[in-house]
Amino acid sequence: MASPFINDPVELGARIVRGSLRRQRQFRDRADPLAFPDNILHERYRFSSEGIRYICSLVEPSVRNATDRSCVLTVGQTVCVALRFLATGTYMHSVGDAENLSKNTVCRAIHKVVLALTERLNMFVVFPSHVSALTVKEAFYQLAGFPRVMGAIDCTHIPITGPLGENEGDYINRKSFHSINVQMTCDHQLLVTSVEARWPGSVHDSRIFRESLLGHQLEQGLFDGLLVGDRGYPCTRNLMTPYPDPATASQSRFNVALGKCRVRIEMTIGVIKSRFNCLRGLRVRPERACKIIAACVVLHNIAVIRKERAPHVPLVAPDEVDPVTVDHPTGAAIQQNNHSLKCHFLFTAFAGEEKRTSH
Repeated sequence: MASPFINDPVELGARIVRGSLRRQRQFRDRADPLAFPDNILHERYRFSSEGIRYICSLVEPSVRNATDRSCVLTVGQTVCVALRFLATGTYMHSVGDAENLSKNTVCRAIHKVVLALTERLNMFVVFPSHVSALTVKEAFYQLAGFPRVMGAIDCTHIPITGPLGENEGDYINRKSFHSINVQMTCDHQLLVTSVEARWPGSVHDSRIFRESLLGHQLEQGLFDGLLVGDRGYPCTRNLMTPYPDPATASQSRFNVALGKCRVRIEMTIGVIKSRFNCLRGLRVRPERACKIIAACVVLHNIAVIRKERAPHVPLVAPDEVDPVTVDHPTGAAIQQNNHSLKCHFLFTAFAGEEKRTSH
């Protein structure tokens, strides 16, 4: 029975149906992210306003939209959305809620910025450094008295929980969680000079170095100098590692000097993970995770070059090293073959100090 209070109930019902099927467009107010003071920008995006503008100018050719219709994101908004995800490591819908955007828009913005940064990897990650090799060697020598050091090397595991496909077992590392094993080298300024982010977590550090581009270049003699690493690597003519069980005072002093140089890479990895919390655990496919890691390295180098505020690095227990001599019996022979070379470096490093002591 028709209602006596409604003139045309059929027309009202049609309007209700049409309204339920048609979703009204909403133009949300997106505040300018660069309008906040630098302390808030550092907390949200890990960069100051000048640093964010520099990144925008760097990636603008790859990130800029072809049209301004339908209230598309500007380059600054796109970069800030990606930086917020990299800095917090939270879920994309949480980033969208914070930035007043949908999850799909956040995903597209992150993908565009990450690709733009990885395309510029060779601009900011240069071995042995952006300064001359001689400057790097002198800086390490002043730091620890260890000669001919071009950089420190180490690997770190980035946890990953995304779809891993049929090769899932390859990503299980020695600590029984899925990860990507990333090799990095750095100079004395905590600037990343090379990165190898494509290996599953089960791959040993020594194999990554042996098959990496940097390892091949050192074997070919393209660089005159040394890398310093932990016992996860074999001792070779291009890579110095500490004595496993120093038996003399000279060997102990050698280990101390090498450790002062090698700690720079541990500091670098700690700063990168503290600056970009997404590296505490990535929820994407391995291919995309590798690109995100490379993008974070590029952003870290930009922050170091521009002297951005460094994050607080919490104290953590030293990583357990899987010695190469356990998995590779030839490691002991390599160590013995390099004994004379180590003694030569030791004498060079400490001859001046002993002469001053005798006088």
